[in-house]
Parts: sequence; structure tokens; C-alpha cells
Amino acid sequence: MAHLIVGKDDFFLEDRLVEHLRFVVGQKLRRGEAFLLTWSYPAEQGSGRRSVWVHEGSMLHFRLPKASAGLNAEWLSRLLEASHSVRGLNLDEVPEPSSSADEEGRGDDPRERAHSVGRRS
Repeated sequence: MAHLIVGKDDFFLEDRLVEHLRFVVGQKLRRGEAFLLTWSYPAEQGSGRRSVWVHEGSMLHFRLPKASAGLNAEWLSRLLEASHSVRGLNLDEVPEPSSSADEEGRGDDPRERAHSVGRRS
């Protein structure tokens, strides 16, 4: 699991999600665009959501356990598009598209993947 560190808080998220999120945050901040970032806590952490206003002065750190396996251009596009919305980027609502997900019956329905993407340490 990768880490998203916001100030002094450390959150565990899926490696590929953090790799893609790092790219999206970099693109947004490079353009001077602030946005709301939201994700869910898992049940073992009491369930709930965390939202962070991401801006040029944000204390964000990304810690990844290994080198990237590559970025999915379609997912990056969806994440960037969602970050421009009034509600901001909700990580639970933008699952990674893949043909293997369709084959396994998960599909691209965000409600099927909306179960907490992150854990707080």
C-alpha cells in the first residue's frame, strides 16, 4: 500500500491510485488550480470520508513502495475531469477502467467500487 501524507496525517491507498493521483495533483498545481480531494475510510477505521482542499501551499507527500508499472491514460483523463467538477475529485467515484475489471464482473460502475479506497494509519 502507498501512503498519502497530508500535513501530519498518513493515509494508506492503493499503489496504482496514488501513482495516478500524484500525476493529477502535479498537473493541477502546475496550472495553479486548487481543488477538493475526497476519499473514504474503511469500516475498520470507523467508516467515513476525508476531504482535503489541495492548493499550492498544501503539505502533501506521496510515498510509494516501488516504481510505477505505468499510467493508464483513460483513468488519468477521468481523474482530471472529475477534479474540475464543483464537487472536486472523489476517489471513490472514479475507478480505474480496465478490460479485466469487466471480465471479472466489476465493471466501471463507481458504486461497485465505492467501498473505501484508503485506510488511515
